[in-house]
Amino acid sequence: MKRNYTETLEWMYRQLPIYQRQGTSAFKKDLTNIFALCEGLGNPQHNLKFIHIAGTNGKGSVSHIIAGILQSQGYSVGMYTSPHYKDFRERIKINGEFISKKYVSNFINKHQSLIEKIQPSFFEITVALALDYFASKAPDLVVMEVGLGGRLDSTNIISPMLSVITNISYDHQSVLGNTLAEIAYEKGGIIKNNVPIIVGQHQDVTDNIFIKIANERKSKLLFAEDIINLSVTNENPIYRSLLIKAEDWNFEIKTDLLGDFQLKNIITAFAAVNWLTIQKEIVLDINKIIEKFKFLKADTYFIGRWQILNNEPLTIADSAHNEDGIKHLTYQLDKIIYNELHIVIGTVNDKDVDKMLSLFPDQAKYYFCKANIPRGLDAHILQSKAENTQKFGKAYRSVKQAFAAARRSANDKDLIIIAGSIFVVAEAI
Repeated sequence: MKRNYTETLEWMYRQLPIYQRQGTSAFKKDLTNIFALCEGLGNPQHNLKFIHIAGTNGKGSVSHIIAGILQSQGYSVGMYTSPHYKDFRERIKINGEFISKKYVSNFINKHQSLIEKIQPSFFEITVALALDYFASKAPDLVVMEVGLGGRLDSTNIISPMLSVITNISYDHQSVLGNTLAEIAYEKGGIIKNNVPIIVGQHQDVTDNIFIKIANERKSKLLFAEDIINLSVTNENPIYRSLLIKAEDWNFEIKTDLLGDFQLKNIITAFAAVNWLTIQKEIVLDINKIIEKFKFLKADTYFIGRWQILNNEPLTIADSAHNEDGIKHLTYQLDKIIYNELHIVIGTVNDKDVDKMLSLFPDQAKYYFCKANIPRGLDAHILQSKAENTQKFGKAYRSVKQAFAAARRSANDKDLIIIAGSIFVVAEAI
């Protein structure tokens, strides 16, 4: 039976275990399936140049920034990211353009017997689909974002020319471990023999773990903070100007990537591009970066991170959903002037919700909700947990209703924040 695109997606969602919806029951703790899938597809990963990106927070941002810089130079750049916000095809792009609906449906129709034989997860299929698509289009480079962890993530089938780890924080402890050291070990699993690795941030607990893994695998280890010096030269609610310095660089760019957390991501991305330049993997025209960087979000279809949805009242959607991300979010809130704060919040049921809630400000009006996924935490349970940490508000049946209530309640000088889960943000934007 041949399915169209809509029928294909319905079949995938129905037949394949999905971590984002179901949680750990859908996570495969080995690479057997992805190796079998790619073998059945003729190993499409073998003839592509990859940059592989892992980390607790920022890996999606770093992926988009690297892709945007490379696109500014005229390179054809494939990008695989997850999860998606609005459209499944966000996961697989070349120069910001989504994979076609026809390619998705043709792939599943053509390889259904292979899929049924291997019985992979939804994520494993999307990785295989992405690799097959990129092999057919032959972009100059592919930026591949890790889904979860690194060592056992399906993307770890690739052999990159450069690996990047943004940072380490607490998230997915049920799968990755309960300490930063354990999480770093899992993320460090993307470090390959003789493949350079760039780590975005120095962290006392994890530096030695990455150094040890890199030494064992004879991989050159670089810290982005030691390569790139960045300073903010001008800032307003729409864009900021940044001075970028490295050994051979000294130039200023404008960007609409707002939120201080993005400064670290920009440093990490430019460190990766700097390495590619030094190794003569790419030729860089700084003037083209200056010209195009201000359009990076549009050129790469970059959404969901400190995304301004409205100005009166100022309404911002941010996919902060773990301890480190929420700390960055609340730090950023302290820099904004507003009358009253309204927070539309929902989360998933396998997070440390009590810890997350404790990091949000007490002085805010809360609108609790549940994203339309099985893994979402019931809004009334979230409301009850929040009251234990002195956060008060009403529970709503949906993200749409919670967001609408916040907009009705807020005046033009207030601030509305939507956060707590990628899936809540996805339903709001």
